[in-house]
Amino acid sequence: MKAIYYGQSTVELETDGIKILFDPFITPNELAKHIDVSTITPHYILLSHGHGDHVADLVAIQKQSGAKVVCIAEIATWLGKQGIEAHGMNIGGSFNFDFGRVKMVNAIHSSSMPDGSYGGNPAGFVIYSNEGKNIYFAGDTALTYDMKLLEDENLHWSILPIGDNYTMGIDDAIKAADFVNCKNVMGVHYDSFPVIKIDKEQAHSKFIKAGLNLQLPDIGTSLEL
Repeated sequence: MKAIYYGQSTVELETDGIKILFDPFITPNELAKHIDVSTITPHYILLSHGHGDHVADLVAIQKQSGAKVVCIAEIATWLGKQGIEAHGMNIGGSFNFDFGRVKMVNAIHSSSMPDGSYGGNPAGFVIYSNEGKNIYFAGDTALTYDMKLLEDENLHWSILPIGDNYTMGIDDAIKAADFVNCKNVMGVHYDSFPVIKIDKEQAHSKFIKAGLNLQLPDIGTSLEL
């Protein structure tokens, strides 16, 4: 399985030739200005919640790719009004897609759409891929004890926010990795805005001290999971 990092929380997973894009926010991100959004053609788009820094490029990428959107039920309704058919889910539910099973899990945050309409609850996802890799995409979240519910899910990688201020920071992400029993962490949701800028050297040092493998790939580069 391969992951491509496009900045902020935008990650594309490729498994068995199927591309799954999370939270597309690229064109407004100055750090990702070298990314050509027109070349991004996922088969699926998974949305954790409705904030602009997670859905800014959603409609454009969906229209050019025909991707199936998977999201909380309220966002599916919002997308339906724009002519985009989405697969709505809710917290605790799971569904089998052609790449594997997706379970929607709890996240502690807020959620509204860019136009101010109701965005339902924020969420995270666990991907149980057909190739045998299980991936946790936490979305925007605080540290929550609900993460302990995932400790027996045999997670191979966790994609966790680490920028602080709007989400959990580095120290809480280390606790989250312990809660979900996963030593491999890809950090997201950092550096895009001044208030979420991190010290990467310090982050790596803290994760190493905790016995964890933290990966912070450059924007536009890939990581083998």
